[in-house]
Amino acid sequence: MSEGARAAEAALGRWQGRALASFGGGTAALALPPFDAWLVLFPSLAMVCALVASAPDARTAGWRAWFAGAGWFGVAMHWIVQPFFVDAATHGWMAPFAIILMAGGLALFWGLAGWIAARFCSAGPARALTFAGLLVLAEAARGRVFTGLPWAQPGHGLIGSEALALAALGGPLALTLLAVGLAACSAALYLRFGPPLSAVPLAAGLATGLIPWVGPVPAPADDAPVLRIVQINAPQALKWQPDMIPVFFERGLGLTQAAPGPLGTPDLVIWPETSLPTILRSSDEARTRISEAAGGAEVLIGGQRYAGIEPRNMLVHLEADGAIAQVYDKHHLVPFGEFMPLRGLADDLGLAGLAQQLSGGYRPGGGPAVMDLGPFGRAFPMICYEAIFPHYIRQVERPDWMVQVTNDAWFGSFSMPYQHLALAQLRAAEQGLPLIRAANTGVSAVIDARGRVIDALPMDVDGVIDARLPTALPATVYARTGDWPAMILAIFVTIGGIALGRLRASH
Repeated sequence: MSEGARAAEAALGRWQGRALASFGGGTAALALPPFDAWLVLFPSLAMVCALVASAPDARTAGWRAWFAGAGWFGVAMHWIVQPFFVDAATHGWMAPFAIILMAGGLALFWGLAGWIAARFCSAGPARALTFAGLLVLAEAARGRVFTGLPWAQPGHGLIGSEALALAALGGPLALTLLAVGLAACSAALYLRFGPPLSAVPLAAGLATGLIPWVGPVPAPADDAPVLRIVQINAPQALKWQPDMIPVFFERGLGLTQAAPGPLGTPDLVIWPETSLPTILRSSDEARTRISEAAGGAEVLIGGQRYAGIEPRNMLVHLEADGAIAQVYDKHHLVPFGEFMPLRGLADDLGLAGLAQQLSGGYRPGGGPAVMDLGPFGRAFPMICYEAIFPHYIRQVERPDWMVQVTNDAWFGSFSMPYQHLALAQLRAAEQGLPLIRAANTGVSAVIDARGRVIDALPMDVDGVIDARLPTALPATVYARTGDWPAMILAIFVTIGGIALGRLRASH
């Protein structure tokens, strides 16, 4: 390390180092919506990498990485407390435990990466690179284990920048490798040579985020289907009150039959998650009224049904006369929201998921699927949480577009809905496919195949969007290869950092 770096490390006490790491992680999280300050991502992560790389031992490095992760997830996912205040008298006491357990638990992935990096590399520049590679692999694991939670990865901080275009090449892990890799290079140069050279990777990150990589998507054809997205705006505290259910249903009907816009009469109407006011098997009257309001258009609407005796969260395709054409059942459910892990024990203790509306919690559907909508093409359906997972669409034949129905009203209107929207943008950019998003309280949006929002409704309003279905692009590199190239590159970075450390140690 440089003399300046050694002096700075020697001056740090145990808690000063941890506090700085937490500050660095928390500041880096400001790159995510609703702040969208992506410019802070690289220098903040560089500070985290430098603190981990300069730690005197593996224990200290692991703790610093954990505190950085706790700062990152504490700021990024502070919205996790919001559902507990929908019924504050019953669940409000759980909110502090939720944020502490969420931030602290997810930070274990970061802490483990820091500890392993220090076990294999002595303090210095090589450890910064090793930590970067391991952190990318840890984030890949976080997206899979325990049903997976690939929310708020470091690379997601670049969705609001021009670097989003790179997702078409390597997906979310490539963006994370870019963010953490450049930060680690800056930290390594700082530890080896001091401040001046360490600015070079940061400048490269700035350029990556500011310089346009791709042009616009071709405009939709003049005869492309006209879609109407319905945003009902039912606050979660009122949504399931018996006297309010018909109010919100009537609002949805009114929006559906609103006068045609400049594009003419809609061909397909899309309602948000759980908008159907009754169980599907008892919905004859509701479906008739929806078809009358749609005036000859077909409809996609979220609702609930029983498959035998199993409750499902579903999306149903209604023909122009209200008949059920096909049904998609949500297959990746939200733990503790739509179902309780260890269901038998949870039932014995009287515990239930916050978002489950049917007794016993929802059961998962059969897996990813494609809905053949005839003249509207083949759509890949995602219900709420499913849109945060990048790999499911690669398990089906490539569709023509994606559709997400969601109810983000559980999480307020400050940050989570905007982060959820950003992940929908990422899915579109990764695949080169347009994505249509119908959200109960917002943000409903039309997203083109580059991941750019071309039309949207703001939060907490009711209204409609009429838009032609955007044009799809050819399958991207990421659509063909998935996460493996980015993971292999992260492995090479890890091995290269370890080898560099061993080489320096031998001299």
